[in-house]
This record gives sequence, structure tokens and C-alpha cells, in this order.
Amino acid sequence: MTPNAASAASAPGRREPPSRRSFLASGAVAAVAVTGGMPLLSACGAADSGSGGGTTSGKNAKELLPAYVASNVVAPDIPSKNGSSMGFTSKLDIAGLKTSVPKKLGKGGKVTVMSPFWGSPPRQGNPYYTAMNDLIGADVVWQNQDGNTYDQKLGAVLASSDVPDVVVIPGWNMGGKIPSAIISKFADLGPYLSGDKVKEYPNLAAIPADAWQRSLFGGTLRGLPMPASYVTNIVPLYRKDLFDKAGYQLPKSADEFTALCKDITNARAKRWACGDMKWTAFNVFGVLSGSEKALGWNMTDGKLVNRIETEEYLEALEWTRKLFAAGYVHPDFELGKSQATDPSSKFAAGEFLIWNDDIVNWYGQQAAQAAQNPSFRIWGMDLFGHGGGSPALWAAEPAGIFAFVNEKASESVVRDVLAVADVTAAPYGTKEWMLTNYGVEGTHYSLKNGVPVKNDKGNNEVVNAFVMIASPASTIAHPDYPDITRASVEWQQRMGAFTRKSTFWGLQISEPARYTDLSDDFEQLEDDVVRGHKKISDMQQAVSDWKSKGGDKLRDWYKKLLDENGTAAG
Repeated sequence: MTPNAASAASAPGRREPPSRRSFLASGAVAAVAVTGGMPLLSACGAADSGSGGGTTSGKNAKELLPAYVASNVVAPDIPSKNGSSMGFTSKLDIAGLKTSVPKKLGKGGKVTVMSPFWGSPPRQGNPYYTAMNDLIGADVVWQNQDGNTYDQKLGAVLASSDVPDVVVIPGWNMGGKIPSAIISKFADLGPYLSGDKVKEYPNLAAIPADAWQRSLFGGTLRGLPMPASYVTNIVPLYRKDLFDKAGYQLPKSADEFTALCKDITNARAKRWACGDMKWTAFNVFGVLSGSEKALGWNMTDGKLVNRIETEEYLEALEWTRKLFAAGYVHPDFELGKSQATDPSSKFAAGEFLIWNDDIVNWYGQQAAQAAQNPSFRIWGMDLFGHGGGSPALWAAEPAGIFAFVNEKASESVVRDVLAVADVTAAPYGTKEWMLTNYGVEGTHYSLKNGVPVKNDKGNNEVVNAFVMIASPASTIAHPDYPDITRASVEWQQRMGAFTRKSTFWGLQISEPARYTDLSDDFEQLEDDVVRGHKKISDMQQAVSDWKSKGGDKLRDWYKKLLDENGTAAG
């Protein structure tokens, strides 16, 4: 069981570690809240909005943020630690579910919502939508759009005068002119949520401050966030059942990993060691995060340095290249992400044994294989430093998907939207959470051994909708696999102990328009280098070109931003 129901397809975007793909494949939006969401750039600061770029930092953000009031409705089995998610291992007592929204906050108005949807949207007025609207006290009407082409629809809608009351925007759809459109088209929620005002909506008050910090756009509080753990979402997942059978030992350095790959690989027997390990390599070699442009900068020895300028960056690419060159990587990954088939079936078949993937697939892969392959066992490998010892990890962003309210919305509509959000942000173990994520018992799900299991109607209707408005603090909850819940949270806690926050962590930043495309070609070049299509020297030349074409000037811009605004990292 996963906390929040989503979908099972594939979504596009700037970042292509496993997290975006898993957002859909895992079937759990709350698991995306676990993963850290997607990259997001947005102009902040009224004077600096638009093409000039800017941010709202800790120096002037405090008065804009909602007061934090921790929820005490349901206590987690595993509390958050070192930036981890909370964990719930106990089976839900459906009859004893707590209430977190004691009275309807909605005033009965109509609220239109545009949101990405992967798959075939259910009809309006279905039992799930009706039950949620009854609980909230508002008439929410969904304008679901194809998630695979959402960026195109989003641009067209925001360029028009016909903007729905609420628009959901994932970070990976925030390129081009979208950041400036957010500032010009969407409302300031500060008058309703800043400071103690949020206490009218207790579940929103329980959203961590870091997530609200990421919701500051144009110097004001505009977004309703989906919170996330800031611990890296990329886990080297491995086939524990096959490891145990063969007696393989877990590696504790880059060299040990390479030696293990050599032991595992037997191409004639159709067995390879791993998939594309580039994202694990970045973690092993301590490379600054590439999930968001601003995270790629850090103040080091008194100078702002970009991730692509570091030796660690080149070393990670070279190590990954050697894995490909030695034939340790499954051939499907030779094609690159744009052409490769879904590797999950090959992983399940034991054709390769190590796969760096999103943490949500720790559970997702196990649950998918449970019936057809009872001996299948997947586990997560701890990250290590490239030379052995502890890894040097960098924090991901604390939120990456947001819902925005039309600036033309009346106060009554805004209040109805916040009533929706207060229900969808209800914590695990509450009646509101259960309805939001599973629908109506008997109609959308039934209990099997104390675990709610969706039927076909539940899988078709309780998906990709209300969970997109707002979410509770990052949560992992799989009562059918309590050991995976515990292991996933404890993995985050161990890795969180080695995680640092880079200089611009937690801030919404919009780079000036003249620089926004400067680094767009690097991800493809990375993939070409690790596959042997390009050389490390090609990357070095690209970095040199990047500097001369604006990278050095962009460094100066970030330095000025830092001097004027400070940092949000604690």
C-alpha cells in the first residue's frame, strides 16, 4: 500500500534521474513528496521579477511564511530524523481513524482546477469526486490535462485570459516564461496564510516551513506545496534475493562496486551487473545536485563554484563511463533514456541486479512482483564515499509541485481552495487522508488482512486529482510491507546524516532570461560521455565554452544575489 494514489505512466521534464519517471510508475504522489519533487525556477522579489531574476531569502521571508504548528492527530511509528520522511508501519484501524478537519471549511462555491493527469481521466461527478466535495464543502470541477504534454497546455492557458481558479504546476513544467506568468497570474496567499493566519487551517499549518519557503514567488506566498524529504531520492536498489543466493557482499567504495560488477556480469548467461549508475555516481563522488540549477552552485573556499566545474563531476562521469565500457551495464541502457525500454521487467527477470532508482520503487518493485515471484526481494544499498567511508551528499529541494490560485479569484473562492487544501494535507491515519487517497470503502477499496486494496473503480477514479492540491509532511507508509517502510525511512535517516545544504538550497530562484538556456545541453552531453560517444575532454571544452558564453557572468549574478539576500539553508 502506498500513501497517495497517482498513476503509472511516464512524465517529461528537465531532470531525468528516476524520480520523475517514478512519480507515475510508483502509483504514489505522497511518495513523490518523499522524493523531493522536481526542479523549479521562479522569479522572486517584486523588484527583480521577470527577465532580471531574483529570489526571496531568509532575510525577508520570515514574515511571509505561515506559522508552523506540528500535527498531533496521529503519531508516526518512525519520526522524521535528519530530513527523512515520517514512517508508518502499523496497519490502519479503519474504524478508529482520527478526524483532522472537524467541520466543513468550504462555503459551497465552485472551484475549477487544471492539473496534469497520466492516463484516462474519470468522468466528472464520479463517486470519488462527489465524496470529496461533500467532505470539503465545495464543488471542485477538474480540468485534467495530459501530463505528457502538460507544458504545452500550461503555456497556452497562462498566456490567455481564461485561467482556471487553481492551476497545478510541477517543477519540471516551470521552464521558459512560466515563472513570470506565476507572478502575474496567481494570487498572494499571504493574507490568508502568513503567520498565525494559517492556524485556521491546521493541516496546512503542519506543513514544514522549508516547503513554504519554496512556495514564495515574486516576493509573496503564492504556492500550496507538496512537501518532500530533502534527502536524495536516488537509491541503489539491488536484488537482495539473488545477492544472498550468490553470496555477494555490498560494496563500500567505488572500486569495490566495480569489482562486484565484474563478478556479477556474465553476458552469455544474459546477466549484467547494473543499469546506468550516473546518478548514484554523482552521490558517491559528492557532486553538487543537478536537480535544480540553483542547487548546482555552492560557496567553496570563498568562491562560488558550479557543479560542472568540479573534479568530482568529471570523476563521476569517468567512473560511470568505465562501467559501460567494461560491459557491466545492461545493453538496454546503452540506448539512453530517450530510447530505452522500461527496465523494470529486466530487473525483475534478474537480467541486471543493481538499479539506481527512486526510493518509491523500493516498495513499488517489491509489491509489483509479490504475487508472481514470491522469492523476489529488493533492498536499498547505502551510499558510500568513492574512496570508502562516508558519502558527501547534497540536499534536494523540500518541495517541487505546487498549486496556485488565480489572482482574479474572489475571497470566497480562495477560502474554498484553502478548504480543499486543508483536507488534502491531512496526515496519514485520518479520515480525510483515507478518503483523499483511497476513496469510499466498498466503492473504491476493500480491506484485506487489515490493508486497504483498491478495486478497478478505485484505480480509475482515485488517482491524480485531489492529492495534487497540497500534501502533508513527507510520509512513507506501506503497512503491507512494514519492513520496507522502516528500511526506507532509516535509509533516509542514515543518508541524511551525511547530507549538506548548498548555498542556495530552499530558495526559489529565477535566473535572468539571458542565462536560462546556458546549461541545457549538459545532461545530454553527460549521457554521451558515459556511453563513450563523447570524451571527457569534450565535457571540459563544454565547461570552458559555458564560462565564456555567460557562466562567469552568471556566477557574478549569483554572488550579488547571495550578498543581497543571504541563504535559507540552516
